[in-house]
Amino acid sequence: MDEQPKILTIVNEPTVAPVDLLARAQFFAGLTRLQLQRIAAISVIHTYDKDAHIYRTGEIAQHLYVLAQGMVRFAVGLGGRDNPGSDILHRHEVFGWAAMTPSDNIRIANATCLTPCTVLAINGRELIGLMEQDQPMGYQIMKQLVGLITGTFTASVAG
Repeated sequence: MDEQPKILTIVNEPTVAPVDLLARAQFFAGLTRLQLQRIAAISVIHTYDKDAHIYRTGEIAQHLYVLAQGMVRFAVGLGGRDNPGSDILHRHEVFGWAAMTPSDNIRIANATCLTPCTVLAINGRELIGLMEQDQPMGYQIMKQLVGLITGTFTASVAG
């Protein structure tokens, strides 16, 4: 299991506990504080420089991400290039849902930092395990996941 992050240092919010970041993400709405603490315990903080790739199309997906600080360009990859209908992700948004598809967890998009970024990286395999142990939590997350995946493909098709 990953070591639990204690505090994120964020511009204009010098101390934010990972559980509080999760609570601010709409994706995790409806979960209890205890459920959020369990998710925080399988998460780590990653920081990236401007123009860094958080992940690229074709990579194995290990983490689901919550953007704590910065802006990320999220673009579904088509034939080795980005779809022109990319999204700009902001603080508290969740991305990287391929980590939640264990039978085929290959990235279908590129996530690139437009600014320096801080993310909370949640271990996808361990999150699935938590969801199996706590089925009400699993149901809440799956409802959100369906919306996230549908939104990704709707934006991609709309271009």
